[in-house]
Amino acid sequence: MQLIRCTQKLIKEMGLKKAELSTAEPNFSYLGAWHANLLHIDGKKCVLLVNDKTLFNFIVPNVKRQEIKSLSSIFNEHLMYALSSEDLSDETKKIIMKEYSEINYSKTNSKKVLGSMNDLAFHYKHHILSEGGIFSALIPSIIHKLNHMPMGMLGYKYSAEELKLMYKNKI
Repeated sequence: MQLIRCTQKLIKEMGLKKAELSTAEPNFSYLGAWHANLLHIDGKKCVLLVNDKTLFNFIVPNVKRQEIKSLSSIFNEHLMYALSSEDLSDETKKIIMKEYSEINYSKTNSKKVLGSMNDLAFHYKHHILSEGGIFSALIPSIIHKLNHMPMGMLGYKYSAEELKLMYKNKI
């Protein structure tokens, strides 16, 4: 079991009750937990997901409330899309995806990750709006670009490179 740590805004949108939030620590995995936040870009709901360890990130644009309620499904689908744009072996992608076969939700727990997430939210809003809006075909390239942006929390390394390093020699 892995965790997606949701902001209060996202918890409310998902309709989760306090009793439904996990207090257990996730099982061991190389990537571990993620943080998620609900954003509004171009008047549409979007979910931003950021990995706690590597800050590898992606955005799910134009999400309907019903889709948000099944966040684990859209998480897995869009994580696979984001991984596909990186230079990872098929075996590495399989290992990563297997780690997220079971997902629970909890509250956010890291001010550092939230700070990085706020920075990424700003960049996503700027890039998406300047590249044609929420329905732009360039969103996958924006995700790729932001995973190759230096992140202060990582000592100004790239999220995508940290992800690759984590799985190097693990196969």
